[in-house]
Amino acid sequence: MTPAPRHQVAIIGSGLSGLSLALALHQQKIGCTIYETRAAPLDIGGAVMLSPNALKVLDALGAYERVRDKGYNFETLEYKDGMGNLLETYEFGGEEKYGFKGLRIYRHVLIDELLAMLKERDIHVQFGKKFSEVLSETEEGVTWSFIDGTTQSASLLVGADGIHSAVRRYLYPDLQPTFTGMAGITAAVPTAQLKLPTSYHIPVTIQTEHGAFVIAPQKIDGSEVLIGKQRHVEDLDRAGWDRVFADKPDLVEFLQRDAEKFPDIVQNAVSHIPHDQINVWPFYVVPKLDRWASSKRHVIILGDAAHAVPPSAGQGINQAFEDIHTFALLLGQADNVDMREALGSWQSYRQERVEKIMALNKQIELRRMPKAERESTPHGALVEIDLGWLYQPDFRADVEAWVAKHPSRALSGGQETSLSLGASCNPQINVDWEMHKQ
Repeated sequence: MTPAPRHQVAIIGSGLSGLSLALALHQQKIGCTIYETRAAPLDIGGAVMLSPNALKVLDALGAYERVRDKGYNFETLEYKDGMGNLLETYEFGGEEKYGFKGLRIYRHVLIDELLAMLKERDIHVQFGKKFSEVLSETEEGVTWSFIDGTTQSASLLVGADGIHSAVRRYLYPDLQPTFTGMAGITAAVPTAQLKLPTSYHIPVTIQTEHGAFVIAPQKIDGSEVLIGKQRHVEDLDRAGWDRVFADKPDLVEFLQRDAEKFPDIVQNAVSHIPHDQINVWPFYVVPKLDRWASSKRHVIILGDAAHAVPPSAGQGINQAFEDIHTFALLLGQADNVDMREALGSWQSYRQERVEKIMALNKQIELRRMPKAERESTPHGALVEIDLGWLYQPDFRADVEAWVAKHPSRALSGGQETSLSLGASCNPQINVDWEMHKQ
């Protein structure tokens, strides 16, 4: 067994959550290593929508300026009816109001930039290391094994390995993500193919009695758009989903179905759909979990592993960024607080925001339903959407306020129970928090 450095965080998963967490820990001078199942960096297709709450985190990590001009910047999404009438405008950002425009960026572009930042900081990613199981957890740390038979130990093991998390099995051996019964069927086509009228605003959701059709620009210049609809689907095993994905003619037929009952731009959008540009996105959720940490607090889950939510409001990855930022800020205060208590409070703080996201998702989903279906849905009334709480959090202030109110028992003369991630790892941990804003 390879001994771990005394103050070491191990991160399972090199997706956006794992990579950004490594950068956040580095800011707090906490050492870490990332372990990734795949043999090479993720090359996942498709783009993600980043709203101001996530962009604030990327800015704090020094990544925002590096990626801002590598995606499509926008401020609002519009909801229109089949006649082109504006039904509602949904803010996804705003430089003047929120400090950031929304950013739609290819996932692989963001991953490549984060990997470059890790390399610059000499933060190591070990590829081809598939997590197997936790072998033991003591008051000092945790030891686990990989599929290849090797083992490793660390002070803290973080599962940032997605909705089907292997690390989560240690906390919840029998838990399985819940399928919502819906899947997004999407494709990418040239924006020119839509023949948009002059000044026609995208991104847009076009709502008719036959459902909703989504159009979202991507690439830096908006020269490509994602188009998509949601489809009711029975839950399937991996082989079943592979069959659905492989049946390209059926997927094209679904996207083209009832196109004549939508405006011309939709008919144009689906007139030619390359098979290699089609994607299927089953919507799974993780039920509300009682705990995101093991009893000894040396195994933690975050991001989709802890609270996967449907993509209706585009907040899945945005909430993961919130997780990693607040978690790293709190871990940076390990000498100043009782980390057992701190992690419990961190989960409560994060869970409250996730539950508000679920309520927001419900409102977005209602807006995408045909009117008759919406009116027959229990609690199907539309309410005005306020996004100030979502886009204008002050994560640093929230963490500072909690730390000020909850000094560790060691500082107040009691028995210390915090995790071993403190001053010897980061001798400057007590300096002004403002230094990390740059």
